[in-house]
Amino acid sequence: MTYSVWRIAREALRGNSGWQPAWRDQAPKPRYDVIVVGGGGHGLATAHYLAKLHGIANVAVLEKGWIGSGNAGRNTTIIRSNYLLPGNEVFYEHSMKLWEGLEQDLNFNTMVSQRGVLNLFHSDAERDAAARRGNSMRLHGADGELLDAAQVRTMVPLLDFDNARFPITGGLMQRRGGTARHDAVVWGYARAADRRGVDIIQNCEVTGIRVEGGRVRGVETTRGYIGAGKVGLACAGNTSRVAAMAGLRLPIESHVLQAFVSEAIKPLVDTVITFGAGHFYISQSDKGSLVFGGDIDGYNSYAQRGSLPIVEDVAEACVALLPCTGRLRMLRSWGGIMDMSMDGSPIIDRTSVEGLYLNAGWCYGGFKATPASGWCFAHTIAHDEAHALNAAMRLDRFATGALIDEKGAGAQPNLH
Repeated sequence: MTYSVWRIAREALRGNSGWQPAWRDQAPKPRYDVIVVGGGGHGLATAHYLAKLHGIANVAVLEKGWIGSGNAGRNTTIIRSNYLLPGNEVFYEHSMKLWEGLEQDLNFNTMVSQRGVLNLFHSDAERDAAARRGNSMRLHGADGELLDAAQVRTMVPLLDFDNARFPITGGLMQRRGGTARHDAVVWGYARAADRRGVDIIQNCEVTGIRVEGGRVRGVETTRGYIGAGKVGLACAGNTSRVAAMAGLRLPIESHVLQAFVSEAIKPLVDTVITFGAGHFYISQSDKGSLVFGGDIDGYNSYAQRGSLPIVEDVAEACVALLPCTGRLRMLRSWGGIMDMSMDGSPIIDRTSVEGLYLNAGWCYGGFKATPASGWCFAHTIAHDEAHALNAAMRLDRFATGALIDEKGAGAQPNLH
């Protein structure tokens, strides 16, 4: 079924009796050419591009819960390509371009809103760092604009400029950045992959990876054994546990990242804003709620819930940046499991087990990378080698020292 204005009009006249499920609820087959473990945005995007670009449609996506039950439904929806280092910038800019055509590609409303992303700075040193980042972005084909305090005040007058502990002296603006509806993204990719013949198998947890003679043969699941020519892991915060089933020990830690949603209010913030004096970001949803978050919890955890110290830290940053939010009531918060790599940058690569591929280490950058992640991972699986866009995202860079240290914080996941 193709969605269109004519289809909506037709169904309205028919009492909406002709709509079909967005994707099939498929039982697993005995064997697939490729199995993708993880039914989040990255796994579904991988399956979609495998079928669309590489002609590999005998693919299964295995999800232990339901589609959208993991980090795909637990993030703050921001999309951007304002990175500094060559290993990241070209990749995220490719993702940004895919975002810009995603709704047409998937025939699904993913609610991509290019409302801009504004990174504030509060000192001369931060201004110089923002200028360097903006120059790097433009050199790699992205857009970046350095704003002074007056320009930021015109754009977002309710920020605390005059009485702030950290006075705002300007910001780096990427106008093509913005937000997208997180669950609509996974629904859209699931529907598009299904239309190309991919089997999406929910409530199917992987409990083991069968390896014989140094090569992957298939996976053990709660719904039985499934054979495979190749297996790709796109399991986010559970990557370490799943990879351990194949005997791999990865340079990844799992941490909880919380997000928060306020009650709905009239339009207040019409762009995405990040706080330069602390790790805090905020935007406003189409329903009127403010959506915001901050740092990961400092302890390792596989639990999808957060801690009170982070709640306090995020609330302090929110009120410091936008004092008018002090009277808002919070509706809910949630936690996602971040797979934090040692240098804060992702991994898309083959592993030492033949036929087993890894897509992991996304830290804070997972959602915005969804299209390019799936695009590059599909290429890596199909051709058994990295694309130029993910060539630097090698697994062995932690052994060779060729790190992609975007923040310059060293090999400490909690500082990224």
